[in-house]
Amino acid sequence: MKEVKIKGIYKHYKGDYYIVEDIALDCENSEKIVLYRALYENGTLWARPLKDFCKEVNKENQKYRFELQEIKSKRS
Repeated sequence: MKEVKIKGIYKHYKGDYYIVEDIALDCENSEKIVLYRALYENGTLWARPLKDFCKEVNKENQKYRFELQEIKSKRS
């Protein structure tokens, strides 16, 4: 399974961007849950099981449901 970067910016295969806030554990079964915040509108906080966050979708524009973006600073 892919490693998820905390504070990384990810692109959803439908085109919107999110920042991963943290990884939590489900209190019922200790499953890892990704907490991620929308970088649009009101910044809704979402939660999704890690296995689903990293799932392959094989769409035309990207292979995974969420893909880490390499964003460079304009100052460097």
